Amino acid sequence: MTEDPLVPLRDAPQRSALILDVDGTLAPIVVRPELAEVPATTKSELRRLVDAYLLIACLSGRPGEEAARIVGVNGIRYVGNHGLELHPERALFADRMRTFRDSIGRPVEDKGLTLSYHFREAPDEQHAREELQAVEDAAREAGLEPRWGRKVLEIRPAVKADKGTAVQLLLQGSGANRGLYAGDDATDIDAFAGLASAGLDYALRVAIDSDEAPAPLLAAADLVVGGPAEFETLLARL
Repeated sequence: MTEDPLVPLRDAPQRSALILDVDGTLAPIVVRPELAEVPATTKSELRRLVDAYLLIACLSGRPGEEAARIVGVNGIRYVGNHGLELHPERALFADRMRTFRDSIGRPVEDKGLTLSYHFREAPDEQHAREELQAVEDAAREAGLEPRWGRKVLEIRPAVKADKGTAVQLLLQGSGANRGLYAGDDATDIDAFAGLASAGLDYALRVAIDSDEAPAPLLAAADLVVGGPAEFETLLARL
């Protein structure tokens, strides 16, 4: 790692890919997902980078079209549902998720290929989490994969398709030989692994720290920043 870890990317933007999480990385975490927005100053930095770098991509847990609406910058490649949108069997997965959603009958953020049971607004978060453990058990019995994130239980198909495989597909498609990935949550650990094993000449893993950041994410990072505002400052340095 160089003294300034951004130098290898900044010196060769036409050979470099920047792949970014959205919520908690570009957009500050909010109480309700529909209220999230990327600050205008961050959007300005992204527009500048789109013109300079080989690839700028946003890899989100949201549906890709929703991530595109929130970020609102043309020229970015948007991939949603933790990379499942790149899977050839995504239509089959959507049918299975609908069946599971209807069998549970709880309020849920339905992302088509994944389901998110949020408990950030619950008056008793511990009790809400305990209740969702029944959903976790039901998902496993249905052959699905439950994952806990920042105040959320996510249910997804149990297939080898995650942010790590998506990062590798994006890199392969772009032809980049240098890359950066930035994220703030447990699913971004997969992206870190995908970046590290992509065979790049240079790879930089950036973790966005918070009171809820998982320790394994911070441990796996090459660089840790203190939140979306600090990450915007990093973008400015690119």
